[in-house]
Amino acid sequence: MKDARLRHGRASLALSFFAQGLAFAILVTRIPALQRQYGMSDAVLPVFLAAVPILAGAGSFVAEAIAKRAGPAAVLRWSQPMVLLALLGVGAGREMWHVAVALGVFGLAVGMLDASMNMLGVSLQRAYGRSIMTGFHAAYSLGGIVGASLAWAGAHGELSLLALYLPVVGVLVPVVLVGSRWYVDAVDGGEGETAAAAKGAAFSFKLLLPLCMVMAFAYIGDSTVSNWSAKYLQDVLGSSEALATVPYNLYMVTTLLGRAVGDFGVRRFGAAAVVRGGAVVAAMGFGVVAAAPGAWAGMAGFTLLGLGLCVIVPQTFAAAGRMFPGASDRAVARLNVFNYVGFLVGSPLVGAIGDAWNYRGAMLVPMVLVLVTLVYARSFAAEGDRYGGGHERPRTVDVG
Repeated sequence: MKDARLRHGRASLALSFFAQGLAFAILVTRIPALQRQYGMSDAVLPVFLAAVPILAGAGSFVAEAIAKRAGPAAVLRWSQPMVLLALLGVGAGREMWHVAVALGVFGLAVGMLDASMNMLGVSLQRAYGRSIMTGFHAAYSLGGIVGASLAWAGAHGELSLLALYLPVVGVLVPVVLVGSRWYVDAVDGGEGETAAAAKGAAFSFKLLLPLCMVMAFAYIGDSTVSNWSAKYLQDVLGSSEALATVPYNLYMVTTLLGRAVGDFGVRRFGAAAVVRGGAVVAAMGFGVVAAAPGAWAGMAGFTLLGLGLCVIVPQTFAAAGRMFPGASDRAVARLNVFNYVGFLVGSPLVGAIGDAWNYRGAMLVPMVLVLVTLVYARSFAAEGDRYGGGHERPRTVDVG
């Protein structure tokens, strides 16, 4: 019975990750259409876009407070429909205050959603006694690919935002609400795991800080790809406008592939080794992009970036759960804030360096930052955590 409950919990959580990846991608890939619909100037648009991750950071703290009382499953159960309905509000509005309210709700709910999804993922991984966290993020990447594809189809068919978002929200809201019946809250792997949680270190932000830095650096790298890959290929490497759209698609596909096999790597080699390898591959990708003589070499660099960066974020959440087994929800919520910090910092940082110096040089900055992950790699295997250090722990439950 317990085995079936965990399998259902894993499947329902993967569905939530997929839905969130789809919803986020279908919003961010239609930013130009959103700008046209609401008549936003180029000066106003960045203010709205910056407000979303700021509010998401606040939402992560809200998720921590609610999860302490009601559990992360309750937070996820209601924040995900809020995200989807806010997306519909973005598409349905006409006045500037409409989009301000809709994006405000979207940002706050996304922070709650991201935090609670990863809280549940960490808890389920603890129950399984082996790495499954990267697989959840693979589902997110798959959702992102589907969302970006739907957005492309909508743009190609000249659909309004409302016409694009309405069927997506109409399908996903009932699906995630039904799926939420099987969320698994506050699970453990048996007496040994419960005892480990009881004697685990009290939460300390100072101890968590290295993982927070890794999270921020990973998202600086990710936002560099999402915001600058097309411009870099076209303006620096001389590609056509059509070819310039390819690198981000390659990045998303290789991110999905890397995450699909990432858990196997963690089980075989340990989390610290996988993160070190991912950091080195990502740094190589930025190096190839910076030195690329032409568009095809640049695309090869962005492909490497997807393979390298993809494992860092899910393993950072997992490491926080291992570091504070008795306060994993709090650790995950605090860590989650730094993905928005990286998102906020990354694009302006690369743009400022590119304008002041050149964009090839700007690509070296995220390369150096992602290499700093190597300094913190030991944080990915908490003391006494055998499966994080390269050996799978004895199975406490027989689940698939």
